[in-house]
Amino acid sequence: MRTPKSYLIDMDGVLVTGNRLIPGVDRFIQRLQEREARYLVLTNNSMYSQADLQHRFRIAGLDIPAAHFYTSAMATAMFLESQRPHSTVYVVGSAGLITALHDAGFVLTDHEPDYLVLGDIITYSYEQITRAVRLVKAGARFLATSCDTSWTTETGIAPATGAVARLIEAASGVRPYYVGKPNPLMMRTALRHLDAHSENSVIVGDRMDTGIVSGIESGLETILVLSGVTSRDEVEQFAYRPHQIVESVAEIEV
Repeated sequence: MRTPKSYLIDMDGVLVTGNRLIPGVDRFIQRLQEREARYLVLTNNSMYSQADLQHRFRIAGLDIPAAHFYTSAMATAMFLESQRPHSTVYVVGSAGLITALHDAGFVLTDHEPDYLVLGDIITYSYEQITRAVRLVKAGARFLATSCDTSWTTETGIAPATGAVARLIEAASGVRPYYVGKPNPLMMRTALRHLDAHSENSVIVGDRMDTGIVSGIESGLETILVLSGVTSRDEVEQFAYRPHQIVESVAEIEV
């Protein structure tokens, strides 16, 4: 049998909607595991650790090992390791981001940090944002885990990292560097984490402007699923196209 391709799989809209599995996801993951294909489940949300995400899927009825999750928090830590290892960081974010940075050996401090790193958090405070603005103005390099301006909670829409990053940018005059999708860096660090190569890898996403475009720019095969936010008609609005369009991951042959 041919060697299976490696898969980078967006999470929301591809595998889950809220806390519900999209029909056919369990069979798709089973096919990946039976073929011993390398795969990672990707998310721009930096709030959760790999263990948190494993637990979320287990509650939904699917057991995916923690090592198969890759977050923008992990990508940010990997990026910083490649730039300035063992530097100091002030974090505005949740446990997932703090854990990733700690695990990579970074010191977290508010005393003249080398970096201000912004991630998703449920309870941003005026005090935190003011401190972040002042640190950036004082010379801290400004990183944000994602440019997503909103995300959907069980109770409705909520501001995400990108929205708060724009607030800090407006107040400080300093534009952040965004690590997560659609930055192709997210794809490249994920492939490195997976020890896979772009020419034999696939990105499965539900958004043309994040997963699909970053996959194209990274040289991956791209599969758009229609189980999330993008409709088939909307694809025609873009100057680029995915290699394949399917209704859901249930139709993907591994």
